[in-house]
Amino acid sequence: MNQEELKNLREEYNAAALTEASTKSDPIKQFEKWFNEAQEAQVPELNAMTLATATPDGRPSARIVLLKGYHEGGFVFFTNYLSRKGKEINKNPNGALTFFWPSVERQIRIEGTLEKVTREESEKYFHSRPHNSQIGAVVSPQSQEIDNREIIEQKWNELATEYEGKEVPKPSFWGGYILKPRLIEFWQGRPSRLHDRILYKKIDNKNWKKVRLAP
Repeated sequence: MNQEELKNLREEYNAAALTEASTKSDPIKQFEKWFNEAQEAQVPELNAMTLATATPDGRPSARIVLLKGYHEGGFVFFTNYLSRKGKEINKNPNGALTFFWPSVERQIRIEGTLEKVTREESEKYFHSRPHNSQIGAVVSPQSQEIDNREIIEQKWNELATEYEGKEVPKPSFWGGYILKPRLIEFWQGRPSRLHDRILYKKIDNKNWKKVRLAP
């Protein structure tokens, strides 16, 4: 693809509209509505979301993680606490999530603060994962430089033998985070780039204000 072809890549969005009246007063319930509709529409990897974090001096980084739970308190995912994102969250707890579902022409942006979930919640989820994935979490020094893949594979094979038929202990460096939202935006693609954007802003510890943003 040449640069001119790249410039001309675009889609026209016509699937639906989004109005203040059609959205719920609670953004978590609105998220649940859209999430269920995306599931019904068979959106692939619908729980995949971009997680953005930053260093204390504001240098950002982003990657895809998987949503593993949500409730009125926030949005939950699990990872290695010693990974790059874990280290950044430890120093700067501000973060952002983005879901993009192109087949239904929708996007959800969430901003808030991150904190660890309880040890009990991390233990419960860790042991619900496939046995091999549990071993993978133990052997991988996520985000650290390694000499070659064989190092990881060898360690995985050793632990697979050691824990065959046994419970894999959750490592202390692995667990969950919850992003507690202060902003949640719902974006619906519309024709001529006049997209619908409904933003919920938290105005105190439990109430939300709903506003429309220009596209």
